[in-house]
Amino acid sequence: MIWSCKETPKLKEQEQAETMLTAKDILGNPEYLAMSYGGYRNVDHDIEPTIEELKEDMKLLAAMGVGIIRTYKVFLPHASNVLKAISELKKEDPNFEMYVMLGAWINCKNAFTDQVDHSQESEENAAEIDKAVALAKQYPDIVKVIAVGNEAMVKWQALYYVQPGVILKWVDHLQKLKTDGELPKDLWITSSDNFASWGGGGEEYHVEDLNRLIKAVDFISMHTYPMHDTHYNPGFWYVPDDEVGLSDMEKIESAMIRSLEYSKGQYQSVSDYVKGIGADKPIHIGETGWATVSNSFYGPNGSRATDEFKEARFHELIRNYTNKNKIACFYFEGFDEPWKDATNPEGSENHFGLFTVEGKAKYALWDMVDKGVFNGLTRNGNPISKTYNGDKEALMKDVLVPPTEEEVLAHHSN
Repeated sequence: MIWSCKETPKLKEQEQAETMLTAKDILGNPEYLAMSYGGYRNVDHDIEPTIEELKEDMKLLAAMGVGIIRTYKVFLPHASNVLKAISELKKEDPNFEMYVMLGAWINCKNAFTDQVDHSQESEENAAEIDKAVALAKQYPDIVKVIAVGNEAMVKWQALYYVQPGVILKWVDHLQKLKTDGELPKDLWITSSDNFASWGGGGEEYHVEDLNRLIKAVDFISMHTYPMHDTHYNPGFWYVPDDEVGLSDMEKIESAMIRSLEYSKGQYQSVSDYVKGIGADKPIHIGETGWATVSNSFYGPNGSRATDEFKEARFHELIRNYTNKNKIACFYFEGFDEPWKDATNPEGSENHFGLFTVEGKAKYALWDMVDKGVFNGLTRNGNPISKTYNGDKEALMKDVLVPPTEEEVLAHHSN
């Protein structure tokens, strides 16, 4: 595209403004909502989304008010292609904005094998960090955060977790590159991990390397998943005795409010730990979300947590809370990704998106469809339409009331 002389000053002004906009300005700013993003559309994870497909998604997210997305790894083409897609969109439309928290995947030695060694790190980590650095240098106007590892310290990630000292090593490395002028001084460095790993969990996490890590990062990116804990730690989820007489919708609403309080409690536990070691760091939510389908722990024979109505309510509650309190919330996630549980199409991991693979807007986004937010936009070439053909009565037939503790015990005894 050729710019006239008249347009050039405006473009330069736009570029200068974007260069000046930093993670500190973006994170927790309701004008730049955060979203976790994976563009994979196929069961086969080897099929990479095309640049045009990524552009489709970026336009949809931007239309929703999303201003910063989170990616997870750079050893596959996905993240670099996302950056290329955003860069091309910005050239096509100088007013287009999208920023990135670029994830660098971190593994322990022999990760995902039967010889896992959590005391050492993978030899591949250095190359992953180097690639993240190269991309941050190539796209300084887009990459505003580098996150070292994803749930790489939490001990239930038994196939790949590392000790906090490994994350600290790479955070220190990146911070030194900033000091030396090799990376932008305003680029923020973090690690994105479960709330427990940031001190909100048990004593096994409260080690000196974690304390040093907290002081080394520019902010803390913590994960909180009440949906998962409707199975693993369900005390907050069961219908309490004093609510048995409520209507079904009142029971559901009460459970969703408790879910929000559960996440707020995990956020507070991290905040308390950080302050307890004498640190003062911004704390943002690097991941939270709610699946809409489950044929196991969270479905009809489990906690009855997964459906589009509950996803929409949690999305609304967590957005309202985080926006009000200037907390970034990288909601998980924009789009369903069927590769996550490839052999089980109804597995919950495949269904965390606010959009289906085909581009149908789930209930959380129906109001946006009605308002024309997605007019002219597509996914997989399809115009955006509503799930359930927009029939709320049909949707509500799939919405189940959370169980009482007695019901769960009776089910398991049978």
